Amino acid sequence: MADRPIREVAIGDVTLPNNLILAPMAGVCDLPFRLLCKEQGAGLLCMEMISAKAVTYKNKKTRAMTETDESEHPISLQIFGCEPDVMGEAAAMLEEEKNDILDINMGCPVPKVVNNGEGSALMKDPALVERIVKAVSKKTKKPVTVKIRRGFDEDHVNAVEVAKAAEAGGAMAVAVHGRTREQYYSGNADWDIIREVKEAVSIPVFGNGDIKGFSDVKKMYELTGCDGFMIGRASRGDPWIFDRILKCQDTGEEPGRVDAEEMKRMLLRHAKMQIDYRGEYLGIREMRKHAAWYTTGFKNATRLRGSLCSVENYEELCALTKEIG
Repeated sequence: MADRPIREVAIGDVTLPNNLILAPMAGVCDLPFRLLCKEQGAGLLCMEMISAKAVTYKNKKTRAMTETDESEHPISLQIFGCEPDVMGEAAAMLEEEKNDILDINMGCPVPKVVNNGEGSALMKDPALVERIVKAVSKKTKKPVTVKIRRGFDEDHVNAVEVAKAAEAGGAMAVAVHGRTREQYYSGNADWDIIREVKEAVSIPVFGNGDIKGFSDVKKMYELTGCDGFMIGRASRGDPWIFDRILKCQDTGEEPGRVDAEEMKRMLLRHAKMQIDYRGEYLGIREMRKHAAWYTTGFKNATRLRGSLCSVENYEELCALTKEIG
């Protein structure tokens, strides 16, 4: 096993400059946030998931979510659904989009998705997983990947079986979140299941869950031998996490969190990008949650949290950030 966990990795015919991956997060991984993470060194960007059925219905709002910037490559577009024919049709309709990789969501835990038999509900039916991956793979020339969980619940921990089914269907890589659907994001991620999947399949395996810095990357790599590292919640309000991990591998010393002034510069820049992307009314409202994430742990942030979560315009946001240190 190589000494350096962070390195280039290939997914089919797509080579990632490094194996640090921004996880697909609904309501987070829009174009402005992805661009900031790319600047900080993320090797692969994953977009917010979109409904395959909505794609086939030619839903304009859904297709707007597929917008990319030339600087983002390589980038992965994620679809969700549970009907092989619909998933295949959506893949064909998305073929002209600018994404490099097409990912299938089999890990989303939210009830409105699971109750439709989509997302992590697919973990219950490995045979269906294989049919879906096969249907999608037949309709696209892009590498198809799959994101799964440890299992649906503690009585059905079957990530190995599902990963094998995905590989049999034509998947070129699989990302494994070390929690069950029942856990959502609580408790500790089980990295042993990532190792078990890595040992069971021949395609690249990416570990996901509880990665907060280089020390976690190193531990996960030593335990699992995984091919890459998917970072989700730890990047919210902290796009610098990718840069810190990359620097730590090179220097052996992980930089600390940015100071308040750098945080505020990034927050306000992010806000301007959101306004340019969505307009001020929607852009500022989208920034409310990001502002709460950016400022967590800084002086006066707790006291100002309510105001940050109800800010109405860019000027108000600027004024509030001045009080955070």
